[in-house]
Amino acid sequence: MQLPVNTFKQALRAGQPQIGLWVGLADAYVAELLATSGFDWLLLDGEHAPNDVRSLLAQLQAVAPYPVSPIVRPLIGDAALIKQLLDVGAQTLLVPMVETAEQARALVAAMRYAPRGVRGVGTALARAARWGQVDGYLERAEQELCLLLQVESVRGMEDLESILAVEGVDGVFFGPSDLAASMGRLGRSADPAVQAALRQGIASVRRAGKAAGILTTELPLARSYLEQGALFVAVGVDTLLLARAARELAAQFRGAAAPPR
Repeated sequence: MQLPVNTFKQALRAGQPQIGLWVGLADAYVAELLATSGFDWLLLDGEHAPNDVRSLLAQLQAVAPYPVSPIVRPLIGDAALIKQLLDVGAQTLLVPMVETAEQARALVAAMRYAPRGVRGVGTALARAARWGQVDGYLERAEQELCLLLQVESVRGMEDLESILAVEGVDGVFFGPSDLAASMGRLGRSADPAVQAALRQGIASVRRAGKAAGILTTELPLARSYLEQGALFVAVGVDTLLLARAARELAAQFRGAAAPPR
């Protein structure tokens, strides 16, 4: 059997912008529905959504037949958890709350087998290796893995250049909400100071020859990030889309304007 190609990683390396959607409803049926919607990538969230390894596995299986790239965000950048996620078939990980180059190096090691890293070998049990049936998986797996680090604090922004210098980091994703909170502007990600920091961050990632990513539900802002050079941009969240559509539909039949977001 052949090793699946990571088309998301290929697109980033070719400089092709990728538009994504955040998936937090933690359900394989929902993930499959969204996989038919035309997005380039879906973020399966294990940090803030009620997901575990089994529910993430089910979602990876559900979206596999469709032309969309799943990205998994683990709860934390833990080597043991990363090993499990890679074994169940995740090829692209977005690791939250990275603040130092030391963390970045540890995460790169968690993605690689020894002697280049610390990932445990368990291909006979791993969906990623099709239970030992992918030809040359141990030697070739690394080339199809993509590591994205989420920088979302003042400390992380201060060490951004060092993080970007770590070999094996494919891209950096900026978290506007957490960055705003870290800058003393909780709930104010549109604050000029926060946006200026994000612009500087995107520019730094571009100079390093790596991919910058971000999430926003404001479409003009999403287009602005793309113009600044961000390559993977999430433009919506499934929970918000469902809640807004439900409120608007209910309001139409109650004779009242839809309540604010």
